[in-house]
Amino acid sequence: QVQLVESGGGLVQAGGSLRLSCAAAGRTFSNYHMGWFRQAPGKEREFVAAIRWSSGSSYSGDSVKGRFTISRDSAKNTVYLQMNSLKPEDTGVYKCVVRREGTTWTDAYWGQGTQVTVSS
Repeated sequence: QVQLVESGGGLVQAGGSLRLSCAAAGRTFSNYHMGWFRQAPGKEREFVAAIRWSSGSSYSGDSVKGRFTISRDSAKNTVYLQMNSLKPEDTGVYKCVVRREGTTWTDAYWGQGTQVTVSS
């Protein structure tokens, strides 16, 4: 069983920064992708960013490129999302997600989520 524990959410003013963490446990993640999705009230769930665990290569959604950076600490089985230049539209519940190589995000394991609120 995979366990994902997120932390780091909170309230921040527009232009500020936050760093989210997701600690994963339950298996070896060398053949997995780990990432983040977010969902705001009344909106569709949106892909934010992900990282391929084995290589460290990352990819992100257009709305966060240049502002958010995803990274991982293999020794701690933890993935981080550094969020800079935050905007009110970044507000939402951010969920950590992990999927096996070759599967889709719909087949992934999901964390409980952490709230990020950006005030204008």
